[in-house]
Amino acid sequence: MARGDDGRSTRWDGHREERRAELVQAAVRAIDRHGPQAGIAEIAAEAGVSKPVLYRYFTDKDELHAAVGQWGAGEVLDRVLPALRADVPVRERVARGVDAYLGTLEEHPQVFLLLVRHRGADPLAHGKATIAAAFSRILGDTLRGLDVDAGGAEPWAEGVVGVGLAVGEWWVERRTMSRAAVGDYLTAFLWHAFEGAAGELGVPLSALDHPREAPPGEVHRFPGHDAARRG
Repeated sequence: MARGDDGRSTRWDGHREERRAELVQAAVRAIDRHGPQAGIAEIAAEAGVSKPVLYRYFTDKDELHAAVGQWGAGEVLDRVLPALRADVPVRERVARGVDAYLGTLEEHPQVFLLLVRHRGADPLAHGKATIAAAFSRILGDTLRGLDVDAGGAEPWAEGVVGVGLAVGEWWVERRTMSRAAVGDYLTAFLWHAFEGAAGELGVPLSALDHPREAPPGEVHRFPGHDAARRG
């Protein structure tokens, strides 16, 4: 058996990823405690390791911050996606998703501020792309299920991510209103954006709450569908 084919390399890779995940959790705790300025020394101390050990798993601080950004994206998706898929009216899904997002920020405000204010390489780049792709799939599946043009799913998803980051940074930094209040405003903004887009396509949002039973062989069509397809 050739060296490297005995499973040892795979086991090491698994151990390395597990250890990296533990160090990312330590980084999150250190940033929660010390703020966005938390340095490698504070993170290493939180993890109970030396700085050289930390650098065995991350080439530099930017790579560690990028891993924290991906962790944050995972936290957001784990909380928001179940809310968006709940069996409740659409506006309630949006409200639940917004509250889940704000709840994540409320638990880790210092981590969020680090990620959105970081100078140099964007530690949120991969995370933002992951979240936008997930939202795009949900929007695209929903639009295709209504038999209307799904071409707007990707830019709309990118817009939702951008609005969420901007409002989130403002709220975490200023705290001029409660989580419930900012959630109501953000929900209303997103809801009316979707409602307006649905109106352009001729699809009442109520169709998502109460799907119409179509006779056998009939395809769901809505006023404006053909124009949207041509566009």
